[in-house]
Amino acid sequence: MKKIVPLTKSLSCLFILGMVACSSSQNDLIIDDVDGAMGNTEAPVTAEIELNKYQQIAAKEGRLGFLDPSTENGNESLIPAQLESTAEGLNSRVVMMIPDGEPGLRKFKLTENDSPFKVGMKATLDPNSGQVLIEEEGEKVLQYNYKTVYEKDVVRGGNENLEEHMRINSDTFATTSIYAVPRSDYIHPLYGLEGEILTRDWPAGGHPHHRAIFWAWPEVDYGSERADIYALQRIFARPTGEIEITNGPVFAQIVAENLWMWEDSEPIVREHAAIRVYRATSTTRIIDLTIKLVALKDSITIATRNTDSYGGLNLRMMTPELQEISYFTDKADSNPLRAWSDFNGIFEGAKSASGLMVLQHRENPDYPGDWVEYPNLAWVQPTFPASGTRYPLSTKESLILRYRLVVHAGGKSDAGISKERWDAFHRTSTPFYTFKATEK
Repeated sequence: MKKIVPLTKSLSCLFILGMVACSSSQNDLIIDDVDGAMGNTEAPVTAEIELNKYQQIAAKEGRLGFLDPSTENGNESLIPAQLESTAEGLNSRVVMMIPDGEPGLRKFKLTENDSPFKVGMKATLDPNSGQVLIEEEGEKVLQYNYKTVYEKDVVRGGNENLEEHMRINSDTFATTSIYAVPRSDYIHPLYGLEGEILTRDWPAGGHPHHRAIFWAWPEVDYGSERADIYALQRIFARPTGEIEITNGPVFAQIVAENLWMWEDSEPIVREHAAIRVYRATSTTRIIDLTIKLVALKDSITIATRNTDSYGGLNLRMMTPELQEISYFTDKADSNPLRAWSDFNGIFEGAKSASGLMVLQHRENPDYPGDWVEYPNLAWVQPTFPASGTRYPLSTKESLILRYRLVVHAGGKSDAGISKERWDAFHRTSTPFYTFKATEK
């Protein structure tokens, strides 16, 4: 059953460290951006506020915003706020994109706009294909393929359209045809800031099971049997039809439920995927991805290939000109211990270099995951679980994995801004999706 969620759909946040506070007047919001990481990266932040009844109405109507006193007053300095959740009474959480500014305490004034802010971030469910397209101001950002995608329906870049996709009477046909399986539950295309396609689905000539940005494991053990949801062998993620969509001036969000079907008949794992896409700045777009897995049967484990290589959050990119792959993990005794990757190049359709960063969240089990790269496949990923292990899925406690994707302009980001992006991802004010009790 499909559910379309209005702006006021109840969500919740996870607070970790740092500070977000409101003054006693309830009109001033104080954010402690002690080192400037949130402002420098123009990150999304969440404020927990006690709204009066008029502000509640304004929030529900999409008219609530914040004025930045550090700039000139006027519409140009009015920052849209999006209602994320409303608790009992008047306690609410709202999300905004913090503008660049000086490090330290940042003060913003809660303001009711005369008219609603434009719903710039929009997710639309195609009733025919069952896929969800997220756009900003009418420009494509990404597509979440919830329902089955066949090879004939794949969205390809211009150069790909010149390739041979049938694989008939070729050397690769015999070895790859068993992997050329229709698939669902993944992100493709992901677009860059100039509208260029960054990801690749169903690549021609080999590895047809690769499907852009997907979360899957080569070794899924169920009792004494083994299947491969990564290569689409014996086990498949199938949509249940339970999908929720949120639109607004700050972010659009998809929360989708899938079942892992053993031999395409027996459900053994329930999966929820939350994809939250924020409006872009001039240089970046932030996408938060949260995956939750809970076993429906006993004796289920997941692992990377041979427990020592690929699996987890997988990313197959288009091959750009001047491709550059980099990744970083702090020393084991570092505090904080940061981990990120960066894939860069000049993609077809873009005039300049762009890239995709992946930030691992430190609360992921087995953090930090090892980085695996395959330059010839335009691939770099954070693996999970740890090398040499198999992670048991529980019927009582969910596995939750969080990642932040940062689409950015320019080539490889310098170490300073990369650290700030990771730090901003881990602040109290970072808006995390927390799955509801009904999403078991």
